[in-house]
Amino acid sequence: MKPRTLACCLFVTGLMFVSAAAEMRVTSSEKVRAFTFTYQVEIKEIPSGASKVRIWIPRPSSDSNQSVVLKKATGPVRLRETREARFGDRILYGEIVRPRSSTAEFAFVYEVTRKEYSKGDFESLMRFNHAPDPLPKPVALFLLPDRLVPTSGRMLELAEENTHGKQGPVEKAYALYDYVFHTLRYDKSGTGWGRGDSLWVCEAKHGNCTDFHSLFISLARAQKIPARFEIGFPIPVNSQAGEIPGYHCWAEFYVAGAGWVPVDISEAWKNPAQHDYFFGTLNADRVQFSIGRDLALEPKQDGPPVNYFVYPYVEVDGQPYDKIEKKFSFREHVREPMPKLADLSETPGR
Repeated sequence: MKPRTLACCLFVTGLMFVSAAAEMRVTSSEKVRAFTFTYQVEIKEIPSGASKVRIWIPRPSSDSNQSVVLKKATGPVRLRETREARFGDRILYGEIVRPRSSTAEFAFVYEVTRKEYSKGDFESLMRFNHAPDPLPKPVALFLLPDRLVPTSGRMLELAEENTHGKQGPVEKAYALYDYVFHTLRYDKSGTGWGRGDSLWVCEAKHGNCTDFHSLFISLARAQKIPARFEIGFPIPVNSQAGEIPGYHCWAEFYVAGAGWVPVDISEAWKNPAQHDYFFGTLNADRVQFSIGRDLALEPKQDGPPVNYFVYPYVEVDGQPYDKIEKKFSFREHVREPMPKLADLSETPGR
């Protein structure tokens, strides 16, 4: 089936334009990256005789740390925007009824501006290290365990052991951050890594960003510190364009008075000199797509909860389908340098 432009078919006007009130404010002192991000999906080998293919694709949102505008969308069917109920993640959803082709391709082009985000370092955050106020209901949600992120048993034991003698949410969170940093190694060998299974990584002591931050979240929640999982894509530091091989994730913990405080333990592990930086600060080299684990998509999928949502989720006739090819790429927006005053004086006609 021949792809067609989808942007005019999307139900929500906000997919194309971000209101001035929602745009990210950036001051001259902040570190900022602006880039085009392309998200491509191909559903392959769709079975002959299939009745319905359903596809859910994460759609990044603008917030105080990033501005996102969907500039172009192409694909074989009409999509509509929905929202995941618990965390508010935005979704592009579509159905291919009685598909005539064995493949279906979608592509989305976003214009993104992302800024460095900081709530301060450990010392400055310590002024908030007091007994927490009653938690707002949306924040208390992030004390609950997930399927692969328990808060009792071994997680509670480890949390108690590594926060012994520590007082307050900031001091305890820093101790748990330090424990994960020094205990795990970033290593994607073997099997089991990447699922964000806290008990598995506790024993294996290696994994990727998903594993690092799942363990941190388990330990923080075991100490009654709300913590949440966030996922998106890394933007390469020493390149202005190219493909992005896969996702990146990080975490935030909540402190009354400071709000959500970011941590990126796996990035700190890769560059130990930034150990203190990544407790309280995120660099601009990323774009966030969604929050949360164990997601019930909208409309609800027939399969089990989605572990985390950064890649497309597809079902064929009610069954999860994984024959999907994904490609992600970016191109930096290179700003033209301002001409020097001397250059202006030498312009012909002046």
